[in-house]
Amino acid sequence: MASRNTTTYYIRSDGGDANQCNGRADAAYPGHGTAQACAWKNPSVALPHSGPARIEGGDILRIASGTYPIGEDDYLQPVPSGPSKDAPTRILGKAGAMPKLVGVNGVHRVLNLDGSSNVELGHLEITDRSDCVYKHSNAGAACTDAMPWARVGLYARASNNVWLHDLNIHGMAARGINAGDLSNWTLERVKLNRNGTAGWDGNIEGGGPNSGRMIMRNIEIAWNGCGERVATGEPWACWAQKTGGYGDGLGTTKTGGQWLIEDAYVHHNTSDGLDLRYMDGADATRVTLRRIRAIANAGNQVKVKGNSLIENSVMVGSCSFFRNKFFMTDGDLCRSDGSTLQLVMTGHNTAIVRRNTLSGEGAVQIGHSEGDTSDRIDIRNNLVIGYPRYGDPIRLSAFDGGKSKAAISYSGNMAWKVAACPGDTLCTQDPKLTNMTLGTFDAKPLSGSPANGKAGAVTCGKAAAP
Repeated sequence: MASRNTTTYYIRSDGGDANQCNGRADAAYPGHGTAQACAWKNPSVALPHSGPARIEGGDILRIASGTYPIGEDDYLQPVPSGPSKDAPTRILGKAGAMPKLVGVNGVHRVLNLDGSSNVELGHLEITDRSDCVYKHSNAGAACTDAMPWARVGLYARASNNVWLHDLNIHGMAARGINAGDLSNWTLERVKLNRNGTAGWDGNIEGGGPNSGRMIMRNIEIAWNGCGERVATGEPWACWAQKTGGYGDGLGTTKTGGQWLIEDAYVHHNTSDGLDLRYMDGADATRVTLRRIRAIANAGNQVKVKGNSLIENSVMVGSCSFFRNKFFMTDGDLCRSDGSTLQLVMTGHNTAIVRRNTLSGEGAVQIGHSEGDTSDRIDIRNNLVIGYPRYGDPIRLSAFDGGKSKAAISYSGNMAWKVAACPGDTLCTQDPKLTNMTLGTFDAKPLSGSPANGKAGAVTCGKAAAP
């Protein structure tokens, strides 16, 4: 498909405004003259809130190292859609430099993909300049008009064929990414950490369900539902649903699509880690999770609905981690029975859970619910470590359990210190892992472990932290 020639534009902190520079040279504004061959000083020159954009679909916007406030003249207009998947509009920081886009003045979104398709975003840090959390129930943590905060790092709706890579979105007052009605998105080497209400929130006003391929690789989603101290990067003011917050690492509304999440480190979020509870269950809808390391999320570590494959992952349901910390309440801990993995069926679904290591203090390690007798759950070659239940320490957590009417098959599983052993599960041998203390769990088998080569995730050091 023929397309117009691509133009490359440049952003530098020592650039000029739209009258001073044409944006087409990687050079500073010389200090005099108009329409000079020099860079613009801020992405807002390229994508002003009002008036036409100064770049077109398929152009490249290259941003030099530096800090760029976004929101002094309100938020950026949407990125123009590229003419095709193979000719995207590209907004790229200088590789290795990670220019910082900093939301200020309570701006709703730092980057805007509302209706934007065929786009590439990469090598950028996105944050704000305030410790505050949007609408926090504690006045000492809540944002005020006097603070330099921003609500959302990246907003997207009705957006197709997008590649996000090498992004660090952190410290937003509300959500790192607020995105829905998407199709064919890929995330690689993306961090969503310490955002005040959620890492990825799929609840979009006027947005429909997602579709197509939704791919996430080498991602970290952590400490969402917490504020971030600008000076130190430390989490603080963590809160969740009982006091008006949210706290999912990744959560969607009703969605379809074929989701593939690989090499993900999902930890210390104040509600669920990965919440894919609202998949539509259609025959073509599927979730595949590989090499997930989900630890110390306050609700379920992983939750999926419909057709799914979960393999070679380590899930540690230390769901009471936040007890007596920050603004968390006991009612926010180990929600939904604290199941480490929760499977929700819809009829005619198949869920395969294989070669995983699961441990936790919830009622069950593998929970299942809904659906009917046409569903199938295949649980094989997993290693399950039980602990006393949070809130009921006399009882051990169960290997699995729930109200699903699915036909469940077990083969090759091992378990230790669980309430009961289903099927042919071997429960009489200590699995001898590196560390089986819940708070410092290390799933790597020791020499002589009976699980070696038989059950549990195949570990390669500490997995999935990008």
